[in-house]
Amino acid sequence: MQVEKRVVDLVEEKIADRPELFLVDVKMLPNNKLIIHVDGDEGISIQDCVAISRHVGFHLEEENTIEQAYNLEVSSPGVGEPLKLIRQYQKNIGRTLSLKLKDGKKKEGKLLGLAENNLLMEESVKEKGKKAVLVQTEVSLNDILETSVLISFK
Repeated sequence: MQVEKRVVDLVEEKIADRPELFLVDVKMLPNNKLIIHVDGDEGISIQDCVAISRHVGFHLEEENTIEQAYNLEVSSPGVGEPLKLIRQYQKNIGRTLSLKLKDGKKKEGKLLGLAENNLLMEESVKEKGKKAVLVQTEVSLNDILETSVLISFK
């Protein structure tokens, strides 16, 4: 856990002058793979990922933070990665989300916005024998187990 804490500090230090960038996650996997997910309000460039990787790698080597060989990967969270931060939800307003709720239910709908601790969504509801209608709903962030963005290839 100390490795992850140090990496968080190093990434935050590197992006401190870039308010549009934010750290999403740091994971040290058992196979000595260090994964850093960084994103931006308008996405993140490969150059930014490279700069963060060099900064973190340099300091980890200088301080000998990780004694064994390791693989360092810096990227934006992939399409399949669940959303973790409010800022990621804000970035995805207008997109279709798939929610797994703590009660076992699933919801799917277009993210319209955020209010307080709730997602405002538009979902298609179909009653037996009737046409589907669009309904606006609110879902508390506290009720969500996992959220992913659905990608449409239409």
